[in-house]
Amino acid sequence: MMESTALNGRMARWQILLSEFDIVYVNQKAVKGTVIADFLASRALEDYEPLNFDFPNEDLMCVATIEEGALEELPWKLNFDGASNAVGNGIGAVLVSPNGDHYPFTSKLDFDCTNNMAEYEACIMGVRAAIECKIKVLEVYGDSALVIYQLKGE
Repeated sequence: MMESTALNGRMARWQILLSEFDIVYVNQKAVKGTVIADFLASRALEDYEPLNFDFPNEDLMCVATIEEGALEELPWKLNFDGASNAVGNGIGAVLVSPNGDHYPFTSKLDFDCTNNMAEYEACIMGVRAAIECKIKVLEVYGDSALVIYQLKGE
């Protein structure tokens, strides 16, 4: 880009803005897959515990979408979210009562996991809290399409 003689407007603006920095392009070297596998194997955890996928569904009758006209009780709302990054893994859920009271739950996960796993853990924590509170009608909201579609059975 810096050495091109024919630049359009946007590229010319970028060239002017970037000219104050000393930028040098370097090709990325190829990395063999075995090097990555060996690196990950050398950093394996000694105290590994398999994930526990038990879900307390004995009190959960069904997961379904209920039309608003058919509600016998006012629904509670569950908002959940999970995050996983290099610093750590955390989950949170908020139960919102029909009259607007908020009941937050948060937890730091003490195991390495992906972002999707953290989303599942957050949803499970919120549903467990709802079961313990004996909530009959619950609307679940989250920003993970994977978790929501799986809950809906789609």
